[in-house]
Order: sequence, then structure tokens, then C-alpha cells
Amino acid sequence: MNGVSIVITVAGGLGLFLFGMKVMSEALQKATGESFKNILWRMTKNRFLGLFTGFGITAIIQSSSATTVMLVSFVNAGLINLTQSVGIILGANIGTTVTGWIVALLGFKIKIASFALPSIAIGFFMRFLKDEKFENWGEVFLGFGMLFLGLDIMNSAVKDLRESTAVMAFMSSIHATTIPKALVVVAIGTAVTMIVQSSSATVAMTMSLAVNGL
Repeated sequence: MNGVSIVITVAGGLGLFLFGMKVMSEALQKATGESFKNILWRMTKNRFLGLFTGFGITAIIQSSSATTVMLVSFVNAGLINLTQSVGIILGANIGTTVTGWIVALLGFKIKIASFALPSIAIGFFMRFLKDEKFENWGEVFLGFGMLFLGLDIMNSAVKDLRESTAVMAFMSSIHATTIPKALVVVAIGTAVTMIVQSSSATVAMTMSLAVNGL
């Protein structure tokens, strides 16, 4: 696989990963309904409970942005104040790391496609059931499957990068052993996350590089 093919394949895998995350996040919000908002409202009275609530909700829906946007609307509506929302925001940013743990524990130890494709199949056919809750949970399965199928595609394409001397030279030149190099690495992570608008996707790509020795 040449350089252009690798870039296109990684980009396609990333797109599928992000789309799967979006579908899963939106479907979970629909499936949980008003209970999602009620939990946020009740738990803001205690900062520590707020932190665990933010962590739990974001771990489930995999979108700290969705949790934060919800909180902004609560603050604007005068239902909670900024101080109350801080705990949940901190918890949300911890919760978004759960994708990284799932990838680390499952993504590279077993063949991802072995459960990604069945998840897509189950989710797709569940959407035809004439029940709104089944449709929503079907989309959750569909999004989960697409997320890990995208990861599998990225992982397969990244393996071919080991044959590129230019890529290996670039990777070996940015070890974060000094403060300036550490800042360069931080800047790269910041730039990639700003572009793809998902820290989970950046972490997944980085882990794909790491597990393949890059």
C-alpha cells in the first residue's frame, strides 16, 4: 500500500470512527430521553456527585461536548449556576477517556471486526422494529459497530507505515524527552483534536501508532 492509499484509508477509517461515535452518542441521548437532563439537574447540588455524574454520562454517551452543551443550556436558562456546573464539566472530561480504555482493553487484543460487524447487523435490523426505543438502541449498536470497524480500518492501514523510512524518521524525532519537544507533541495533539473535534479519535489514532511500533 503506497503513501496516498494509506492516508486515504486512515482518513476513511477515521471518518467511520467519528461517524459511529456521533451516531452512538445521539442515539443514547434519544434512548435515555428526559432522564439524561433530570440526572444532570439533580446532581449539580453536590460538586463531588456532579463530578461522578459527568464522568458516568460522558462514559456512556462518549461525548463530553454533548454534556457540556447541555450544561450551558442549563446555565443560560438559570436552572444552575456556573459553580454548580464545574464539577460535571471536570467529570465529563475524565469520562471521555473511557473510549481509550475500551480500545486498549478490547481493540488490539481481539479481532475487532469479529464483533463490529455483528453489532452493525443487529443495530441495522433493530431499526426496522416498530418501537422507538428499539430503534434508538438499534442505532446505539450500529454506531458502536461503525466506531470499532473504523478503528480496525485505521489499525490495518497504520501497519503499512512501518515500511516507510520517512515516517519512522519523523516519529523517532519527536520523543517528548525535553520541554521543547514535549510542547511540540502537545501542539500536534491539540491541532489534530481541533481538526477532528474529538479527543477520543486522536487517542485512538495515537494508540494505533503505538501498538504498531511507530
